[in-house]
Amino acid sequence: MMAIGGAIGTGLFLGAGGRLNSAGPALAIVYAICGVFAFFVVRALGELVLHRPSSGAFVSYAREFLGEKGAFVAGWMYFLNWATTGIADITAIAIYAHYWAMFSSIPQWILALIMLAVVLALNLVSVKIFGEMEFWFAIIKVGAVVVFMAIAIFLLVTGTPVDGHTPGPQLIADGGGIMPHGLLPLVLVVQGVVFAYAAVELVGVTAGETAEPAKVMPKAINSIMWRIGVFYVGSVVLLSMLLPSDEYRAGESPFVTVLSSIGVPAAGDVMNLVVLTAALSSLNSGLYATGRILRSMAKTGSAPGFTGVMNKSQVPYGGILLTGGVCVLGVGLNYLVPASAFEIILNFSAVAIVATWSLIIICHLVFVKRSKAGLVERPGYRLPWTPVTQYVTLAFLASVLVLMWFDEGAGRVTLLCLPLIAAALIVGWFTSRRKRHELAGVHDDAD
Repeated sequence: MMAIGGAIGTGLFLGAGGRLNSAGPALAIVYAICGVFAFFVVRALGELVLHRPSSGAFVSYAREFLGEKGAFVAGWMYFLNWATTGIADITAIAIYAHYWAMFSSIPQWILALIMLAVVLALNLVSVKIFGEMEFWFAIIKVGAVVVFMAIAIFLLVTGTPVDGHTPGPQLIADGGGIMPHGLLPLVLVVQGVVFAYAAVELVGVTAGETAEPAKVMPKAINSIMWRIGVFYVGSVVLLSMLLPSDEYRAGESPFVTVLSSIGVPAAGDVMNLVVLTAALSSLNSGLYATGRILRSMAKTGSAPGFTGVMNKSQVPYGGILLTGGVCVLGVGLNYLVPASAFEIILNFSAVAIVATWSLIIICHLVFVKRSKAGLVERPGYRLPWTPVTQYVTLAFLASVLVLMWFDEGAGRVTLLCLPLIAAALIVGWFTSRRKRHELAGVHDDAD
């Protein structure tokens, strides 16, 4: 439920509106393609989890199969992913809140700060309470999507007009077909769709705190992917047949756009509350994940010592607070550029999740190679069609970075910032060198 709840968030509830407007109904095809590769990644991670469950997840596996340098890069790129995703989430929450007149006069950055404080407080309680809350957050989101899809199907079957348009496949044809603006806008949204699927890897993070992971994880992973696929692809197809794609817009949930157009009292308000809950849930999941990952890294000296500190409720509050501190920078971004804060952060998060997924696949490649050498034993639950699926997935993830270059706005700026990210990793590696050696009890030349 955490993986589903984390993945069904701002990427679908907010991001799909702007992407439908720019790319058209073919967006459903992009969601389907990206969903396949997300499945390959999480299936590879699932095999590693069954090999050795760990709440350090892929950082722990990067350490085992790629060495401490690999773990260092994996951990901090995942931290970057969730820290930037958290900024995107609090930005989305503030945008959602402005839907209601009572909040419209409150600056976006103030709303973002308030919501961040609320979710931080929730995350610092015991993991049992957190897990229960996140379960219900996920239930609300999944239930909302299911209800929306049921309403959409009813509107299609009955031919009930939506904002003056008769719903049906003819809206796609009349609006210029599945790619009304050509191929380029479609491929440019790929990085945003990859961002939308981010969080499916949370299933690996939760394995260390899951009873009977060998029994639970395969079922969880398989169900996650088909459910998310149905929700994403199905929702976009239905949205395309309810209104012309050019009537959706960035900054407003497409679900709210539809429900506000059909004349159901407070329908838009209810859905807006749901999507706000979705963003809170995604932020909640990110704080949970980074807290556990940073604690794993702190044990080896790759993260500051305070990030490994646990409170009385066994919550790694140091790492959670560090992520929250970075999210405060997002509050500043909402103050400086409220109109474009979401898209700017989305691109940085996409780069980080591409790095994380790539490292998961590379770890799995090394794992399979070692299994062939008789050094480890592969579990019965495996990534199919190896090594083809691994290399094709890596090629796809590399293409996402290439496509970002053709986005002359935030995408290209993000790529130009990659040398800065690399420099920060290098500085961080050498800065933490002495601490790592003290904890490992090794000499300088062991790196």
